[in-house]
Amino acid sequence: MAAFLYRMGRLAFRRRLSVALFWAAVLAAVGLAGMTAPEAEEEPFSMPGIESQEAFDLMEERFPGAAADGATARVVFVSPNGEKVTAAENKEAVEAAIAELQDGTQVASTVDPYESGAVSEDGSTAYTTVTYKVDAAGLTDASRSHLDESLEHARDSGLTVEAGGDAMEDMGGPSGTAEAIGISVAAVVLLITFGSLAAAGLPLLTALIGVGISLFAITALAGPLGLADTTSTVAIMLGLAVGIDYALFIVSRYREERAKGRTPEEAVALATGTAGSAVVFAGLTVVIALAGLSVVGIPMLTEMGLGAAGAVVVGVLIALTLVPAFLGFWPDAILPRKDRKDRKGRRAGGTPRETRKVNGGTRWASFVLRRPLPVLLAAVAGLGALALPMTDLQLGMPGDEAKSTETTQRRAYDALAEGFGPGFNGPLTVVVDAEDADDPKAAAETVSERIGGTEGVVSVSPAQFNESGDTAVFSVVPATAPTGQETKDLVNTIRGDRPGIESAAGATFEVTGTTAMNIDVSEKVQSALVPYLLVVVGLAVILLLVVFRSVLVPLKAAVGFLLSVLASLGAVVVVFQQGHGADLLGVETTGPIMSLMPIFLVGIVFGLAMDYEVFLVSRMREAYVRGERPAQAVTSGFEHSARVVVAAALIMIAVFSGFIGDSDAMIKMIGFGLASAVLLDAFVVRMAIVPAVLALLGERAWWLPKWLDRILPRVDVEGEALARPAEPEARPAEKDLTRA
Repeated sequence: MAAFLYRMGRLAFRRRLSVALFWAAVLAAVGLAGMTAPEAEEEPFSMPGIESQEAFDLMEERFPGAAADGATARVVFVSPNGEKVTAAENKEAVEAAIAELQDGTQVASTVDPYESGAVSEDGSTAYTTVTYKVDAAGLTDASRSHLDESLEHARDSGLTVEAGGDAMEDMGGPSGTAEAIGISVAAVVLLITFGSLAAAGLPLLTALIGVGISLFAITALAGPLGLADTTSTVAIMLGLAVGIDYALFIVSRYREERAKGRTPEEAVALATGTAGSAVVFAGLTVVIALAGLSVVGIPMLTEMGLGAAGAVVVGVLIALTLVPAFLGFWPDAILPRKDRKDRKGRRAGGTPRETRKVNGGTRWASFVLRRPLPVLLAAVAGLGALALPMTDLQLGMPGDEAKSTETTQRRAYDALAEGFGPGFNGPLTVVVDAEDADDPKAAAETVSERIGGTEGVVSVSPAQFNESGDTAVFSVVPATAPTGQETKDLVNTIRGDRPGIESAAGATFEVTGTTAMNIDVSEKVQSALVPYLLVVVGLAVILLLVVFRSVLVPLKAAVGFLLSVLASLGAVVVVFQQGHGADLLGVETTGPIMSLMPIFLVGIVFGLAMDYEVFLVSRMREAYVRGERPAQAVTSGFEHSARVVVAAALIMIAVFSGFIGDSDAMIKMIGFGLASAVLLDAFVVRMAIVPAVLALLGERAWWLPKWLDRILPRVDVEGEALARPAEPEARPAEKDLTRA
């Protein structure tokens, strides 16, 4: 592996113009394809294998055309000062507002609350549903402005008027603020790390090129493959993250080789052969983690995982080819100013001696090596304490109730809950399949009566039949909020009573609706988490076994990752579910953790954590196979890699922390979870637990049974085949390069 990448890096250096033009052509080609591609149609969220999805599919089959795809806005009117919305003056204002709403060019229909019975029992609240001819993404700015203006005009009458629904969602897409913050912080961190504008700018430039290629490719494929917008969002986030990281490590190794007196071409080739090998295997672990999301069986997660995995592959290829080419264009500009000044002196004086540097990394490694057991116990105890709240993890899909009280959607949610009860915002939908029943209407009535008599049910709507008269649908309003545990228990109770109800009715039924769908999704994700971990961690352990030729090092890496992920999930539960410190992050309402959060966190953080593991431990392994004692090898690894790993982690923390400032609670949750996971993994696991465990194991850390040693392929990540003294002036002989 190292010899092959050595030759690749040398070729990219020599043919740098051709390599640069090739990637420019690729960027132009995919850019043209992306910009000319037809706009992708938004695919509805689906979750195969759960009851609520099966019920929804049955509704689409038996009620063709009834599942309207148009956007909706639920407008809520609350009378002032204890008055009733049925009072003449207030009723006139409500009807005037509805008439104005109906005048929208894209409005399909509105509902009169006084005729439909959409008035609360105390008469204080009423609501109307505005249905549009197009989906939320198809609403024009004029339609959105008309909706906002209609609400303001209604408020002028003295009524409290709020609105929710997907028509109120901001469809503008990502603002780019988080990415801008991440890139800005990355530039500062890289500048401090390298002390050179060119060295700081190169990883950013190549990462942006990789992200551009990935983004345009996903855009071009979005239409034919039906990819969701979230696919490109995750690809951008991870493409930027690994793109900077991978270029950072190769540039850092290049500068190290130049400091030893090597020529630019030799330094590029060695950097690609050694650091490039680590990049390849780190990239493979990330791809395994992301592609493994398909195990969950959620199409959206599969698309996100495969799209991001493609972005990572592009990042690896650019790091191995374009970065060496750019180093060929500016071989000395990448170096620190002091090295550039001393370069002529180094040439005149011959090859400099290789001496161990004393820096922050070596000082920290020495500290851990002197007292490995206390450091290990303190780190594990701290992560364990953070992970404890994870045992109270509750999954759900937060809706408008999780939004800020400054939003009209949240205020509309609260007004409906106060006027009609907390369960009104999350009704259940029951689909009765009476195709084989003797009397379909009597069967539907029996199901409705039995479910209506269940404890926790407030009301049941009249059943509506399809044209064939063999399928009925009715709504069930729970007494509790959509995300409450009581509502989940109610859904389970109704389904648990199914055999008796179906036997009495002579028909089958299924429970669906947004609330039931969220419950089913949460349960499916929770049940898929353990298989996903087994597949991803298992494959990664095998890969690391090949890389490090050790049994214990991969196991230690996997256990450390699990500790950091569990601790970060515990931190998310503490803030977003239990509410401790929520005010500091601007979280106004706490509740269940987003269903996809744990598995999403595991997939992304596992990849990044294995990046740090490979880059840090590969330098230790390299020193060990070249004759250093285990403790010395740990110090060598920290001497060369600690600063770069810290820089890479700080960049990732900055990128993810930028999302904490978002007004959306779910985005806050994702940003906080990812930032805390990277913080804990990089600084506690990799910087404390890894050296402590290796110090305690000593030679045993690199133990591998002889029979396994014979079976495993040799990939030479350490670059043993490339070991040679520095030759600063003379180009290495071609036969030497061939033998490498």
